Amino acid sequence: MKPIYLDHNATTPVLPEVLEAMAPFWNETSGNPSSRHQHGRSGRRALDEARECIADNLGSDPDEIIFTSGGTESNHLAIFGITQSPIASHSMPSSGDVIPRPRAITSTIEHPSVMECFHSLEKHGWIIDRISVDFQGHVILSSLNDVIRHENTVPSPVDKFSDLQCNLPRLVSIMLANNETGALQPVKKIVGMVQSHAIPVHTDAVQAIGKIAIDFHDLGVSSLSLGAHKFHGPKGIGALIVHRDCPLSTILQGGHQQSGRRAGTEPVPLIIGMAKALELACKKLEQKDLCISQITQHFRDRLMKTLPGLVINSPVQPYCLPNTLNVSFPGVDAQLLLMALDLKGISCSVGSACASGSTQPSPVLKAMKLSKEVINSAVRFSFGSTNTLEEVDEAVERILDVVQQQMDLLPVQQLPHSS
Repeated sequence: MKPIYLDHNATTPVLPEVLEAMAPFWNETSGNPSSRHQHGRSGRRALDEARECIADNLGSDPDEIIFTSGGTESNHLAIFGITQSPIASHSMPSSGDVIPRPRAITSTIEHPSVMECFHSLEKHGWIIDRISVDFQGHVILSSLNDVIRHENTVPSPVDKFSDLQCNLPRLVSIMLANNETGALQPVKKIVGMVQSHAIPVHTDAVQAIGKIAIDFHDLGVSSLSLGAHKFHGPKGIGALIVHRDCPLSTILQGGHQQSGRRAGTEPVPLIIGMAKALELACKKLEQKDLCISQITQHFRDRLMKTLPGLVINSPVQPYCLPNTLNVSFPGVDAQLLLMALDLKGISCSVGSACASGSTQPSPVLKAMKLSKEVINSAVRFSFGSTNTLEEVDEAVERILDVVQQQMDLLPVQQLPHSS
């Protein structure tokens, strides 16, 4: 039985062209790019060319790009760097002092690498306002307006420190595309809403890069994160693009690399691979999007035709990534379904790959206020350029077979009603 990979939001296979581009830099051109000898200079030239390639494809300037180990580090560098390393700089007030607690804004559907950063900020005295989302997983812009206007709250006479909110947020962090549902967020509108207050905006674009067209300067954000393995590049490499006017404190000490913004020897082969993968992903992107969107729609239509009781949790185009479909099979346990599909050769997911070890319900679907039955039966299918219509048809047949087997095991009173 041929395996069918439908989990491209978790990671993507490295393309042969990417491997070929990386190959010479593992051995033949192996100098440290910070070294001044000929081997080092060769590595530096390749590094600079890769930086320019990435900038050209994402609408930034080359010197705005900071190479990192991946999307998680990029998000950490943005959030902690823009908030000026609050763990080190923010201290509790002395007795009798009134010190405004710093504030930041995020959403209820962020990736765990962003969520945990804000949990850490809360532990160190920050006020975190989390913007809610609607039933399709889009942030509610009116909620953001309400939070920004909440800057003149009078401190409580009982606990001045814990209730004082008289300062503007120091950061807004909203993802560009949700990793579980594919819902695209109105980041450009959000930038416009906070622009007059000069509040920096970070966006986690890890799931969006290579799937939709992105122009960093046109988007208007202060920083944007990406990870190469989401668009057929190597694992272990990513980047943070930071607008030159945005102050950023480093979180890694000990080296002068990358203008002192991120210490550590640059992994030239991985950076070359990321640049090549991005170049390939952005080439004829509109045609690729249309092709993958058609595959996703074909998959959706076939499932809905055969299983009218299922629930689609992803929004429709153009408000969703072209490759992502989150589906619930009410009455069926998603974890059991995932294992059964794996035995049938279908690789998919029940949520974020970074939280795959958790048995807790998806915080994204909970934030969308979906029913417990829908949340507990949700599975994410995500397609890529390596998938074909024939493969998808075969996947549907296997999925239908597995779902029917799971349904047959249910007591009669638990069977979902078809609509």
